Amino acid sequence: MAGHEQRIYMIVFPVNALVASQLSPEDFAHHYTTGSAKHFKGKVIFAEIDINYRNMHFDIDHYLALTVPHPDGTPKKTKFISSYAVLEHIDLKAMKNLYLVTANGKSLEIKPAPYTAKNEPGMVRIYQEISPLSNLVASTLDQRAFGRYITSETKSKGAPKICFTQYEFNVAEFFEKNKGSALPYSPIPDTNPTRLMEYLTEIKESADKKTKTLNLNSTLLDAPYSLIRHGFWFAAGNELLFYPMPSEEELQKHHYQWLKHAN
Repeated sequence: MAGHEQRIYMIVFPVNALVASQLSPEDFAHHYTTGSAKHFKGKVIFAEIDINYRNMHFDIDHYLALTVPHPDGTPKKTKFISSYAVLEHIDLKAMKNLYLVTANGKSLEIKPAPYTAKNEPGMVRIYQEISPLSNLVASTLDQRAFGRYITSETKSKGAPKICFTQYEFNVAEFFEKNKGSALPYSPIPDTNPTRLMEYLTEIKESADKKTKTLNLNSTLLDAPYSLIRHGFWFAAGNELLFYPMPSEEELQKHHYQWLKHAN
């Protein structure tokens, strides 16, 4: 049976992999989270890649040739192209839309947009690195400078390309709420609030410190999508690709079914 369009998807989270498929993005999201015992149970983030993109690191044509309908005419759901060093070998210009998927397979499509915000310099922000690194990081760098720093200015803490997000986290408010508390609280899952206060104090008081690792493990698995501030960035040196998170009002109005299951 003809008519099943071939597509290429890059899974960004919880793994980084390049996959060929004959499923639409919505069907791929549902299949990957709930349709196969071999695949992931939980939050998934992936992007569609231009079908014409080629890189010598990937044998794309070989695997696309194997991405054909089954004898009964049903589409080939997944054919893995690569599971290693994927983002590093993807040209950011080849990336199309990003999809945020809930644990029950509901997907939210986000289109890239220019990042035009003017940010307060020196403000401490909390970044969750998503791929290929997975550290939770406090930094005095804004998003443009952080992406540039991680991908071109540090070898000990960096990678050639990176996907990251920023958490909704007010440092001053965090300290005020936990002042004198015997049981401090952190809005970020899987973080020790006492240790978090120590690390944030250190970066605030060290004028020459650009970043401070808060957690070596990703907190994104358990973090609700509502914790995302601004959206998602893909960085490679001075190149920055931004996917803006829709506002709460827009989600309520146009994406209620996704929102209902997102948190």
